[in-house]
Amino acid sequence: MDKRPTLVFIASRFPYPLEKGDKLRGYNLIKGLSKTHQIHLIALTNEPINQSWHDEIAPYVVHIDIFPLHKIGQWIRLVSCIFTQQPFQLAYFTSFNIKRKVKKRLSEINPDHIFCQMIRPAEYVKNYHRCYKTIDYMDTLSIGMERRAKKAPWYTRWIYQMEAARLKEYEQRIFNYFEFQTMISQQDVHYIAHPDQRKIKVIPNGIDTDFFHPMKKPETTYDLVFVGNLSYAPNIDAMKWFATHVLRHEPQWRLLIAGANPSSAFIQSLKKYRNIVIEGWQPDIRSAYSKGTIFIAPMQIGTGMQNKLLEAMAMGIPCVTTPLASEALDVIPGHDLLVGGNAEEFAKHIKFLLNNPTDAKIIGEHGRNTVKNTYSWESAVNTLNELIILPR
Repeated sequence: MDKRPTLVFIASRFPYPLEKGDKLRGYNLIKGLSKTHQIHLIALTNEPINQSWHDEIAPYVVHIDIFPLHKIGQWIRLVSCIFTQQPFQLAYFTSFNIKRKVKKRLSEINPDHIFCQMIRPAEYVKNYHRCYKTIDYMDTLSIGMERRAKKAPWYTRWIYQMEAARLKEYEQRIFNYFEFQTMISQQDVHYIAHPDQRKIKVIPNGIDTDFFHPMKKPETTYDLVFVGNLSYAPNIDAMKWFATHVLRHEPQWRLLIAGANPSSAFIQSLKKYRNIVIEGWQPDIRSAYSKGTIFIAPMQIGTGMQNKLLEAMAMGIPCVTTPLASEALDVIPGHDLLVGGNAEEFAKHIKFLLNNPTDAKIIGEHGRNTVKNTYSWESAVNTLNELIILPR
C-alpha cells in the first residue's frame, strides 16, 4: 500500500511541452514531488492535449484530470467581466461548470494537500478547507500588467491599467485563502501588498546543468541569440526594443531569435532588419543557445525569473541583460553577467564581449558556476516539501 500523502496539483495549463515558464516550473515540481507524494494533476487547457505530452507527465502522477476551456464561454466571461471587479485573467480561466467538476474530484480524492500553481486557477480550490493549501504566485502579475500599460497605445492603456488594479487587489485578497504562499523571487515578494507578505517563501526555479551544459559551436553561428516564447508580450517587446534602439545602430551584428509561437505580425515587424533571423519551436532548445556568441535578454517589461538567462548561463554563454531581469536572480553583475540600464550601456557591453573573447569566456564560466551552485530543482523541491509535508 502506497503510504505517500496525496497531493492535488492544479494548473492553468497542461505542464507540457516546456515552451512556457509556468509549464517548465510545473513539470519539474511535479517530477520532484512525485518521489514523496501521490500526485493528482488537475489541468485546464484551451488546446488539445497530444498523447505524447500526456505520456511525459504520466510517470509522475497517479491520475490526470484535463478540463478544456471552451472559447465561447471564455469570451462570454471576458465580456461580462467588464462590469465586475474580477481580473480578466481570472475570468478567462474560471468556468462555473469546471468548478463543479473540480469540487466533485476533490471530494473523491480527499487530498492531504493542494498546490495551486499561479492565481489563475485559485477560484477552483480557494474554498476547499479540508486540507492545507499552497498558492504559488510564481511572479506578480499585477506589476507585469502595470509595466505593459506604460508601453501600450493610449487607446488600450486603460484596459491594462484596469487589469493591473484588479490583479493587485486579487493578489492581496487570495493570500488569505491559503495556508502557504510561494514565489520565484524575492523581488516579486515585495510587490504583494499584504501585511503578512514576509510569510511568502521564495522558491526559485532550478536548472538541469547536466542537460544545459557548454556545447561545441555549430557551423552556423550568430553574434547574438535570444530564446523565449515568442507569443509572450515581454519577449516581443524586448526584441522590438533591442532592434529599434540597439541593433539598428550596429548593422554588422547578426541576431538569432528562436522560440515557440512567433506570430506573423512579430516576424513582419522585424523583417526590415536583414541581420535578424527568426526560428520557431526547437526540438532541442540547446541548439539555438549554442549558435550565439552572446545571449541577450533586454527585458523592459514583465516580472519574475527569466529561465532563459539561467539556461544560457548554464551553457557557459556570456549574457547581457537589463536590471529588470538581473534583480530577480542571485547573481553578481559584472561577474556572472553584464547589465545594461539603457541602450548605450547594452551596446557597450556587447561590444566588450565581442572584442574580448577571453573575458567573455571567463564571464560565461562564472555564470555557469553560479547557476550550478545556486539553482537546482532538487533544492526547490526540498524547500517546497518543508512547507507541505505537515499533518492535516
